[in-house]
Amino acid sequence: METHSQVVDRLRSVFCSGITIPEEFRRAQLTKLMSMIKENEEVILNALHKDLSKPKFEAALAELDIVTNDLHYAINNFSSWMKPEYVGTNLATKLDTCFVRREPLGVVLIIGPWNYPLQLLLLPLVGAIAAGNCVVLKPSELSPATGSLLAELVPKYLSQDCYAVVCGAAEETKALLQNRFDHIFYTGSQTVARSILQAASVHLTPVTLELGGKCPCFIQGRVDIAAAARRLVWSKFFNAGQSCVAPDYVLCSQSTRDALLPELRQALEDFYTKDPQKCPDLCRIVSPRHWTRLIELLKKTRGKVVIGGESNEEDKYIAPTVVVDVAEDDALMEEEIFGPILPILTVESLQEGIDLINRKERPLALYVFSDESSIVNTVLEKTKSGGFCSNDGIVHMTLPTLPFGGIGASGCGSYHGRYSFETFSHRRACMLRGWGLERLNALRYPPYSEDKLSWLRWTTSPKSCSIM
Repeated sequence: METHSQVVDRLRSVFCSGITIPEEFRRAQLTKLMSMIKENEEVILNALHKDLSKPKFEAALAELDIVTNDLHYAINNFSSWMKPEYVGTNLATKLDTCFVRREPLGVVLIIGPWNYPLQLLLLPLVGAIAAGNCVVLKPSELSPATGSLLAELVPKYLSQDCYAVVCGAAEETKALLQNRFDHIFYTGSQTVARSILQAASVHLTPVTLELGGKCPCFIQGRVDIAAAARRLVWSKFFNAGQSCVAPDYVLCSQSTRDALLPELRQALEDFYTKDPQKCPDLCRIVSPRHWTRLIELLKKTRGKVVIGGESNEEDKYIAPTVVVDVAEDDALMEEEIFGPILPILTVESLQEGIDLINRKERPLALYVFSDESSIVNTVLEKTKSGGFCSNDGIVHMTLPTLPFGGIGASGCGSYHGRYSFETFSHRRACMLRGWGLERLNALRYPPYSEDKLSWLRWTTSPKSCSIM
């Protein structure tokens, strides 16, 4: 069996041979990746269910379809993304050909998380392949069935010379990070992200970080409470709340909260029946350790559980739970919840809600529920977040024409669609010069003079472009 360094060295040697550069090769690999997903849908769904008890509906939408949609988009468009982008020139460069050329970075590492173990590993892979890179994939050890399946399928469909899957736990990841990569793409927690950055700094490797954070849902002004409750319940409890873009907490007035609670109860009963534990449409918590962490948060909160709260350790089950009377300094507000617990905080004005949001780290997503466009626009203009969506949750990340990524503590860099291609490409500035206009070029040669400086400044100034 190859060591990690041997895998990386082998892929680097292959990359240097130029095999990944031609458009035909990239297209063939993207097409094979599409086939891998379509031809193995049932076994993929079974693996996802084994890891997280994912219902077929959620797995098909969030794991399979989002990747195949991005693949379709890339296959149909990456040819144009590869073309040189010609730029404007000034008088001094009038006869030159100036353009930006997208080139692959080399050998890149993609480290995936456990909550969407297929989507969040393969979506960045689409961009890495389209951009012409060799790739090492590292699935999460907390979703072993999916990780093992990908380790089996990827070599069957994609070029084994250019793409490798490395499985293992934290020690294996640490050993893998000791190698020099040309880019590291990591999705996961802020704690691990700090270790990734430290390892990358040794080789000055650029990093894309897709992290999480406490995504607020601000309900303000006139709103369709029943519709808001359904959309909030769906986006919060999809995948049992184990989504980096799930609404982490709700901000609303006390009167809105009082109107919202019965609608939340009704939506939860409509979605998951009166006995959610027996409902096949509700995921489970990924591991006993994560289950314990969530239960400890519920024990520490000073808020009041008004919906749910039931749990079963053996089943790794926690009922969809709503907690009210939560203060800003409550245990539920200290870290990203990443589970089926929804705290509601009361604020009595638009500005109070905005101020609370801005006191927190910048979230990966921010949601505003309101029928009043002035409120939506005010929150949009006065806050910062990786993404923004009004009157719904999560759905903004399904559109491949929008960039997906964080800001500040919620991450750096973005991907999806063309943004994935750009993330895994180097934008090389190119100027092709001839031997003409040497008399004009002589203005820059010694001996220097004020006249030469004046003329040279004019030829290189933005104003000189207007006479071209």
